[in-house]
Amino acid sequence: MRGGTVQINWHETKPVLACDFHPISALLATGGADYDIKLWTTVSNIDQKKAPGVTYHSNLSYHSSAVNAVRFSPSGRSVFCLKTNLSYKGVLFSCSYNCIGLYWMHSWIGNLTISGELLASGADGGELILWKSHTTDAGEVWKVLKSLVFHRKDVLDLQWSTDGAYLISGSVDNSCIIWDANKGSVHQILDAHFHYVQGVAWDPLGKYAASLSSDRTCRIYLNKPSKTKGVEKTNYVCQHIISKADSHMPDESKSTKSHLFHDETLPSFFRRLAWSPDGSFLLVPAGSLKSTPTSEPVNTAYVFSRKDLSRPALMLPGASKPVVAIRFCPLTFSLRGSNTSPFFKLPYRLIFAVATLNSLYIYDTESIQPIVIVAGVHYAAITDIAWSPTGNYLALSSQDGYCTLLEFENQELGSPMSISDSAKENVENSVKEEENKVSKQASPSTRVASNPIRTHICKEKNVDFVHCDLCYDNCQKENWKSCRHVVYAAFQAYEMLLSSTT
Repeated sequence: MRGGTVQINWHETKPVLACDFHPISALLATGGADYDIKLWTTVSNIDQKKAPGVTYHSNLSYHSSAVNAVRFSPSGRSVFCLKTNLSYKGVLFSCSYNCIGLYWMHSWIGNLTISGELLASGADGGELILWKSHTTDAGEVWKVLKSLVFHRKDVLDLQWSTDGAYLISGSVDNSCIIWDANKGSVHQILDAHFHYVQGVAWDPLGKYAASLSSDRTCRIYLNKPSKTKGVEKTNYVCQHIISKADSHMPDESKSTKSHLFHDETLPSFFRRLAWSPDGSFLLVPAGSLKSTPTSEPVNTAYVFSRKDLSRPALMLPGASKPVVAIRFCPLTFSLRGSNTSPFFKLPYRLIFAVATLNSLYIYDTESIQPIVIVAGVHYAAITDIAWSPTGNYLALSSQDGYCTLLEFENQELGSPMSISDSAKENVENSVKEEENKVSKQASPSTRVASNPIRTHICKEKNVDFVHCDLCYDNCQKENWKSCRHVVYAAFQAYEMLLSSTT
């Protein structure tokens, strides 16, 4: 790994408040207090054994105030849903026996409409803009597509849904808004927070959304689709309000409640939380934990398991300064076979970066200790972090007006493995565990009707399918000819497994 603070005039010496990488081209976008968005091309210097750099690409001017968040729409690794007009990463098929399952694609199919061609930017004063990429003879040009108007005060954080159909924003007006990106209109308002909403995150499986506020609460929202005139619409309702945890006095049986998060005196505009790419857990910054009522609070980030989002599953080791942002590397990696206890028993490794006000920690899910620590590179607070789509670059933005860029050599973080392969392996292992569990409880003559899913190979399509037990035998008798394929979310099978094993 090599890196350093890139000594250029990023935003006219003004604070750099946000950064994000394009999901395909690795173009770096930064938002600053100079009211502009700037696009940069990364320059590798790994062969020269030097820190990476950037070259200026273009400038996007439209905002009339400081830009606090920039996020590109998801990559085009999806297909178009014939049933619901949504873009997802897999295929749901339904046969004549009401079977629901998954088609793992062995290659990515590009979506014609959502392919990182949109950029969302949020700014002070409630400004929220969608930009669209256009190809001209002179090169790529980004132009304003829509202005999303409803927030009354500063927009502090943004995130796209996995299919790129929706956008969630958090604001100083104490609300989160879910936007219909295609229509450019408000889809739903979540206004239960009592103070600034400084971070939002969207579950990659589409079932949950999360928000973090300076009112010292993290809210988890569950998607309970509503039907209007027979049309099913996304509808998020608050399922969990996470605020306090028990703290115990020594030699006393009683416990008291203490706050899990910093209050509004935290010296940062941002509390950027993040879901893991597979949706298995949520990482939440701005933690402030007291083990006893009289002890000093410890700065931390919390890990919430998808199986129980009502309370933290564990905490990361305490940092000297508050944690303000978390971002996951978009790649999954094969296991290294570490002897240390992993976060979760996953068939792959996930890597994520945790930024405090003055330092950066990089973790993987196979070890509780950070694998990289970067400190002392900025004179003011870190505001955002971003991974490139290949995982080779990690960018940090800061209020001191500069950005730091880290570059990793190929295989330095590990051996990447495709999400389809890892999801497949996870499904297969979970199915075997479930079958073994049920077979021990059932007599030999008893039909195992509770077995949730089975798999088979479709020779015609050369892909794996997942079947429910009720229709597996029937489909097999018909040589799988009854399966009719329509498009749906790639992670739906993994979601089904998680819910079936809890």
